[in-house]
Amino acid sequence: MSVFLEIPEDRIIYKDDHFFIIRDKYPVSPGHSLIISNQLRSDYFDLTEDEKLHLVGVIDKCKQLIEQEFSPDGYNIGMNCGEVAGQTVYHFHCHLIPRYIGDMVDPRGGVRHCVAGKGYY
Repeated sequence: MSVFLEIPEDRIIYKDDHFFIIRDKYPVSPGHSLIISNQLRSDYFDLTEDEKLHLVGVIDKCKQLIEQEFSPDGYNIGMNCGEVAGQTVYHFHCHLIPRYIGDMVDPRGGVRHCVAGKGYY
């Protein structure tokens, strides 16, 4: 069973045939949202081809929803696939993390810093 299948309807800010969107329960920035598959899929690589194609539009929809409430200066889009990549919930979810000027001293390298010491080149 997935914790994402137990999310109350009132937390869902968008839902379609393939995915639903919620605000992250433990946000790393204001507006941090999760796009979650309706069907139990372990990660991005377990999605159907149709779901993968549809995901692009849902990411855009999520961005629109964030910008109705917040004014971010950029975004990180993240998917953790597998334990060594940091995945802890084995139900597909994509993080859309709004970024704001000044939220880090030096944001250069972005997601490259997920492997310690490898972000700079």
